[in-house]
Amino acid sequence: MSLSALILTLVAVPGSLFILLSLLWLLGVKLPERAMSRLTKGAYAFLTLVTFVIAWRMWQSGQHSIRISIGDHWFKVAHYEFPLTLLLDRLSLPIVGITVILAGIVGSFSVRYLHRDPGFFRFFLLLHLFTFGALLVFMADSLDVLLGGWEIVGITSVLLIGFFQYRPDPVKNALRVFATYRVADLFMLMGVFLAHHWFKTASWNGMFNGEWPGHINNLNGTAATVVAVMLVFAASGKSSQGPFCGWLPRAMEGPTPSSAIFYGAISVHAGAYLLLRIEPLLHSSAIATGLVIFIGLTTAALGTLVHRTCADAKTSLAYASQTQLGLIFAEIGMGWTTLAILHVVGHALVRTLQFLRAPSMLHDYHRVHAAAGGHLEPTGEHYESLLPKQTQIVLYRIALGRGFYDAVVDRFIIAPVVAFARFLGVFEFRGGKP
Repeated sequence: MSLSALILTLVAVPGSLFILLSLLWLLGVKLPERAMSRLTKGAYAFLTLVTFVIAWRMWQSGQHSIRISIGDHWFKVAHYEFPLTLLLDRLSLPIVGITVILAGIVGSFSVRYLHRDPGFFRFFLLLHLFTFGALLVFMADSLDVLLGGWEIVGITSVLLIGFFQYRPDPVKNALRVFATYRVADLFMLMGVFLAHHWFKTASWNGMFNGEWPGHINNLNGTAATVVAVMLVFAASGKSSQGPFCGWLPRAMEGPTPSSAIFYGAISVHAGAYLLLRIEPLLHSSAIATGLVIFIGLTTAALGTLVHRTCADAKTSLAYASQTQLGLIFAEIGMGWTTLAILHVVGHALVRTLQFLRAPSMLHDYHRVHAAAGGHLEPTGEHYESLLPKQTQIVLYRIALGRGFYDAVVDRFIIAPVVAFARFLGVFEFRGGKP
């Protein structure tokens, strides 16, 4: 089988599984858990093998990138058009490999975790859709195709946060995350629009010359700065950084396996991947570069503080992920590309295993705590002792209030919007009367 066919297979398999299972669901056919388990394990084992074959054949042939065009004119209006093209290169290949492997691990873990749960079938349906969307993001050869996968990953994320819909909190937090995504995605849409306006295309070939990581930016000046800043905010929204840092803890309402694959491994790293892909555009603007570093370091500092005061394991891991993502953003801003990729891959592996281990880890901690007679020494006190007592108190107040992020957003953004919406309600028709 040719490399092009193998790469298409990577994207087609999870997409086909989602379509097949959706049709079965609509027809009222419910697969037994054992059949779903075998189908999922077989599919991701096959995709893992395909990924290794692609990597081996690219290494043997000395190819650093492969582009596959599925259609040249999928959409065209006047001078605006975009082709449906996939790209696999030295940046996307390791991320694609991690996506396939970790999706398979999470799928295998979920078979027992969700055993006899009413939403068992729904979870695996969304898992396959998420994998399809994530692979589309990482293998996209343009901002247009990337945006399609970006939205698929976002909607599956929201649906899995509200997975336990019979409780009000998961639904409320899912809607909050959805609203945050919508705001961040406006920056992505503006970035894509402006790329078409100034670059005359949104494909990587048109925006940059050469292959990653040695590609060169084709646009400079104010236009490059504006596009870069738009994409920085879009990436921040997906990775829960900077002004969008409040949604990640709310996402812990979903099942532990979805928390692992979304907020430990794949989804939260999509923003970092976007910044790595547009690195020349980013570094052509001092404003965009400084913004990435500032957002990353401030979010990492806040995440570190809040992480130390969290009372539950999953929220603590969420803030730990936020901290590491902040450091990854700072590394990208400083131009440490190789370190950033290694950090992404290593963090995805470690955090996924930590999320999956969290339930049994708590059991083991209580057992060790009891065996030690209830006297386990807290960690990190030697760092705290370096600070004055008053400073420690202030930092603990900030950490316990989670940076007062939700309070500020609720008071100065959500409350005015709700009040304005209620004011506009006087213009609605009720019972046939204005």
